[in-house]
Amino acid sequence: MIEATSNIADEKITEARERLSEAVERGKVTYARVKERAMEGARAADETIRTHPYHTAGITFGIGVLVGVLVARRGNGN
Repeated sequence: MIEATSNIADEKITEARERLSEAVERGKVTYARVKERAMEGARAADETIRTHPYHTAGITFGIGVLVGVLVARRGNGN
């Protein structure tokens, strides 16, 4: 939209382009922040898994059993 309206000098179009540009910049900042937090979470999870592999396997197994039981119950109409 910004490029398509670059040759139009109407005040409302100019204002809309400025707001759109600001929104895009805010979106980029928010994306970068969310991406960094996700990377930090992934690093922490990786460290925990490497530090406690047997605990992680046990918890994963337990969650799998729980999900399996819930899916089986739902499939039986209970």
